[in-house]
Amino acid sequence: MKNTAQPLLEEYQIGNLKLKNRVIMSSLTRGRATNEGLVPTPLMAAYYAQRASAGLILSEGTWVNPRSIGFINVPGIYTPEQIEGWKLVTQAVHDKGGLIFSQLGHIGAASHPDFFGGELPAGPSAINPQTQSFTPEGFKDTVTPRMLTVAEIKQTILDYKQAAKNAKEAGFDGIEVHAQAGMLIPQFLSLATNKRSDEYGGSVENRARIVFEILDAIIEVWDSTRVAIKFTPVLFSHVGIVTPDEETIPLFQYILKKLSDYNLAYLHIVGPAEDLTGTPVEVLQDDYFSHFRYHYSGTLMANLGFTQGSGNAILKDGKADLVSFGTPFIANPDLVKRFMYNLPLAESNRDTYYSGESGYTDYPEAVIA
Repeated sequence: MKNTAQPLLEEYQIGNLKLKNRVIMSSLTRGRATNEGLVPTPLMAAYYAQRASAGLILSEGTWVNPRSIGFINVPGIYTPEQIEGWKLVTQAVHDKGGLIFSQLGHIGAASHPDFFGGELPAGPSAINPQTQSFTPEGFKDTVTPRMLTVAEIKQTILDYKQAAKNAKEAGFDGIEVHAQAGMLIPQFLSLATNKRSDEYGGSVENRARIVFEILDAIIEVWDSTRVAIKFTPVLFSHVGIVTPDEETIPLFQYILKKLSDYNLAYLHIVGPAEDLTGTPVEVLQDDYFSHFRYHYSGTLMANLGFTQGSGNAILKDGKADLVSFGTPFIANPDLVKRFMYNLPLAESNRDTYYSGESGYTDYPEAVIA
């Protein structure tokens, strides 16, 4: 039986964009740009179009320049060919009545020399993030990077701006800045990987500077209500030494307060996958998303392995305005319909997450009896 009386299925307004529901497709690395130019393919366009019933699709993390690469077969948005490939994707989504934002990313120190002809990757400081990079030869341990110069940081910010321009040319509806997990921005925020003594290191304000310089640059291209950012202060398990420290909470309170003045499309917050007891962010354990709701005045999108039930609950409680779903969208291109008719969800095959046509566009829609 159809059940539209769910918070997840309510419309939501972001600036002048009307989302047809609050079920957001989170960014998912799928590794299907299997060509030398890292160009989006017609197969990728079909994949995104299948999922266009989401209130908003967030593209897979997309490289802003050649030095940002750190994972095989992930597309970029810095060449004319890539822009043309993304046009296929956005047109396919729009033809199905969907909306799609481009998620712009840079992996910084967590890359590997294999991507750069043997040259070192670069990060905030010459400190090994102690994680792994998915290279053409498989997963490899990261190395000690070289430190970005101030001039290179300024150029990287300009590269984000150019990528945002390219995304507009490619037909995207907006931008999400990828600032979570082991990416470049968290490397600047972390005391473990940022030991700089210039304007990009030391104080909370200096370490967060790059966040706002990137946003300011993108907002010169896009209206602020088409720009968003995705954060988490709590990830532990797979990001090496970029983990919460004693300054994480004051740092994020500073960031949230300042972001509140930006009138962004939304702030996307990823919740904890592990128990926070005994960590520097233990205070967030019991009522995690309320902390961000308290310190941020704009639209809040929540991500934490939500189900239909828990997604409806957090919206009903007012602790978030939108809910993003990752893994459920892999095997359920019709996730919204399954929520609408309270249908069971299909299970995805982890072995096919990052390669091949199988396990990508061949998951069927549910049959309504």
